[in-house]
Amino acid sequence: MRYSPDHKAQTRQRIIKEASVRFRRDGIGATGLQPLMNALSLTHGGFYAHFTSKDELVEKALQAAGAQLDAHCEMLFSQERPLEAFIDNYLSPWHQTSPGEGCPLPTMSAELGLRGQPSATTDAVLGARLKQIEAALGDGRGDAAGLMVMSTLVGALVLARSVEDSALGLRIMEVVRESLKTLLQDDKKADQ
Repeated sequence: MRYSPDHKAQTRQRIIKEASVRFRRDGIGATGLQPLMNALSLTHGGFYAHFTSKDELVEKALQAAGAQLDAHCEMLFSQERPLEAFIDNYLSPWHQTSPGEGCPLPTMSAELGLRGQPSATTDAVLGARLKQIEAALGDGRGDAAGLMVMSTLVGALVLARSVEDSALGLRIMEVVRESLKTLLQDDKKADQ
């Protein structure tokens, strides 16, 4: 059977897309190459025709997740109240229950840090959010406010996802979401 000239590139992209979802949803260590390839009706051995190692796939999957997040955040940060839209979306029930589709930072960055494998792509994903937050604030506070916002959002989402009591998970997100918005509003008023 003859494949189209771009078949290999398309297959590589399918693997990256599936890995991006699974790494965010299940974790890097828990995602085996054989089940990943089987889910795509591909052979485990065929993986090495596309990637030199799982670490290479992790980096490519993180880049894909970052690009997906970038596109989503472009929409959020184009709204009238961009920072509120971003905070509300980040700490939403959808994001809590859809880790395979959401921001890679709560799942992948924690695992990469534990494995001692920091990623320049993590820096890029975080850096893009910091720039958007700083632009939304528009008050020249530098990256300190952006770092506080992102660290708080990521931490709250990790906690909300990890508790057994779903009401507590929702409460964590609600309290942090409203506290962050109030804090940012109060800081903005104090600067005026």
